[in-house]
Amino acid sequence: MKAAIIGTTGYGGAELMRVLANHPEFSIHSVHTTRDEVPVWNEYPHLYSIVENKLEKVDSEAIAANCDVVFFATPSGVSSKLISEFADKQIKIVDLSGDMRLRNLDDYQKWYKKQPAPKEVVNKFVYGLSEWNKENIATADWLSNPGCYPTATLLGLAPVIKEDIVKPDSIIIDAKSGISGAGRTPSRGTMLAEMNENLKIYKVNEHQHIPEIEQQLTDWNASIAPVTFSTHLLPVNRGIMATIYASLQKESTIEQVHTLFMDAYKDKPFVRVRPIGNFPSIKEVSGSNYCDIGLQLDERTGRLTIIATIDNLMKGAAGQAVQNANIMFGIDECTGLNFVPMYP
Repeated sequence: MKAAIIGTTGYGGAELMRVLANHPEFSIHSVHTTRDEVPVWNEYPHLYSIVENKLEKVDSEAIAANCDVVFFATPSGVSSKLISEFADKQIKIVDLSGDMRLRNLDDYQKWYKKQPAPKEVVNKFVYGLSEWNKENIATADWLSNPGCYPTATLLGLAPVIKEDIVKPDSIIIDAKSGISGAGRTPSRGTMLAEMNENLKIYKVNEHQHIPEIEQQLTDWNASIAPVTFSTHLLPVNRGIMATIYASLQKESTIEQVHTLFMDAYKDKPFVRVRPIGNFPSIKEVSGSNYCDIGLQLDERTGRLTIIATIDNLMKGAAGQAVQNANIMFGIDECTGLNFVPMYP
């Protein structure tokens, strides 16, 4: 199957090319940009002699005529403008941006500070949290890939939210991301001199992933109250750790909670629930499509601690996008994604 990628000059687009270049079922047919038309390796020299494509302008007619799927790896606010060009085309779409994730268009405008796509367009998109929406993804033509923070957070919370075992107003998420999560556009806040040996909190109570997290949590359990969600930048290239706190509804043991998670993820190959007392780090999922989850229960406070780690460019972006494309085309979801994490 032939794939087109729109928006290949950001880190998500580059990671998508890395994954698809080794995929046995998909081939990279074309790569597209709204910027200069140059060889891909001009932007990313590590792809020299691996991805030979030249960046092309976006031509929806040509893309749809020659490809089976198009990946939008564009910044927010771009796919919402371009997607309508594909409305009448026979091609599957996987959108990695945030433009199609929020059903409430007022929320999109408030949190993203951009004009939303038309309601009828947004309504066509299926939310692609692979482990928990597989049935709908399998029949989808247009798919919205989850954000990186929401992926780690939602995978960490899903078992306890769906089973209603935590107090709905007690959820606190303390999340930290590598600098690649801030994108490739240079800024003072991501300069080496600013971030090296440093840790920064940012977008305090204002992060655009908050409504995405709350939207899915309330879909699972309507009683869930607004969450507290804090984000920080780590002085590392890639990786996310979401440390999540929630109070239990009733007395339970860590063994009972651990069994709940093991049962929830036993048939989900990219989620690894660690043994009791063993906690993941971001290095242990780097370069892979895994989400690793560790658990601990404070019996003094009745508060559960959930630690979820992912690679923000893989499970948080390109890896999950390809996992979703696999499901959409009816092939094994692990195809082309069995990367062993890079360590150290």
